[in-house]
Amino acid sequence: MAAKYRHSLDIRHERCDGCMSCMRICPTAAVRVRNQRAITLEDRCIDCGECIKVCPRSAIVPLTDRLADLSKFDYIVAIPSPALYSQFNPEVLPGSIFAALRLCGFDHVECASRACDSVMTATELFLNEYRGTRPLISSFCPTVVRLVQVKYPDLADQVLPILAPREISARDAKARKSAKTGLPEDRIGAVYLTPCPSKMVAITEHPGMKRSYLDAAVAITDLFPTLTAALARVGNTETDMDGGETACGVSWAFQGGLPRSLPSENTLSVAGLANVIRILDDVEKGRLGKYAYIECHACPEGCVSGCLTVENPYVARGKALQLSQQLTAGPAVERSEVERRYRKGEFKMDESVTPRPLRPLDADISKAIAKMKERDRILAELPSIDCGACGSPSCRVFAEDVVLGHVALEACILHGQRQLTRE
Repeated sequence: MAAKYRHSLDIRHERCDGCMSCMRICPTAAVRVRNQRAITLEDRCIDCGECIKVCPRSAIVPLTDRLADLSKFDYIVAIPSPALYSQFNPEVLPGSIFAALRLCGFDHVECASRACDSVMTATELFLNEYRGTRPLISSFCPTVVRLVQVKYPDLADQVLPILAPREISARDAKARKSAKTGLPEDRIGAVYLTPCPSKMVAITEHPGMKRSYLDAAVAITDLFPTLTAALARVGNTETDMDGGETACGVSWAFQGGLPRSLPSENTLSVAGLANVIRILDDVEKGRLGKYAYIECHACPEGCVSGCLTVENPYVARGKALQLSQQLTAGPAVERSEVERRYRKGEFKMDESVTPRPLRPLDADISKAIAKMKERDRILAELPSIDCGACGSPSCRVFAEDVVLGHVALEACILHGQRQLTRE
């Protein structure tokens, strides 16, 4: 039996009309349409949110936390994704947004730049010392990590074992606020303001960590109306404050935040799941060994184009670039301090990233081989046009579904027509 996994997406079947948009876009063939309703295979879903973007009936919804859910904590720390700043005009500086977030009920807002700058330096240090199989694959996008676990399990050892900035921010903020308030850390809630659903599932099941330092994730789309209203109440004295954010921190919102010390010819930056898959295909085939590091974003423009943002992703990227030009360009933390903490292991994951086993054709190896042969036999009889009319995303997947007993061969209309023609 396949392992059970938590997910941050849910299909509201009362809204679904079986249009197959989600099935066609899914990068891991995790969606089927049966009886005019979409269903997901939990062992294949990587919570990328692509289905949310294309569903015309809003039948697929993210399972993120609500502001009302945070009342269980005695003290609440907001950890904003740098993508949040790009949802507003560039003249709205982070300091104003921090003030508005406090009006929304957060007790403290943690600046992202210290963690972003620290993680970038920690990545440089690790890559300079690394002597294993190359290239290493960035670990900061949870969707990419899950894609590797599901679709490229042999590459799991090449995922960079460095914690994401959001985790560093949450850990450091909780430690500081616990010392200041006297509250135990488990009474301090670290809440990520997320641009995508995969960050939510990375809290409940974090690859490479026994337990996430984050306690909850609130969607930017859910927070935006309340935050916009709060911004209108923030005084003009806040508008010239950067909140401690730097250009480095804001740059994590979009593609291109490669480690500064690495030669450009040794690194790649890729965004968009289709492009990431093409690159990982080449990595799996051993074609990109000359590169030390590949920065991968599941979303086309980076986090600014996450499905839980409100601004047009290209406009948002432009705003983030403009904002970064207004902020301090220097490092947010001394390199010597980062190196000291790095040597203590404070930036490394505490577990290996392991493959996520997909459902086998059968638990018995001999039966699995027999089913594989039957799948290939059925596939040879199919039209190989991947039309999707059967409710499976491709002819190969349909043949596998038939062998597993999930659908009848007669569901392929074209196969039936070919059989009649032969008769």
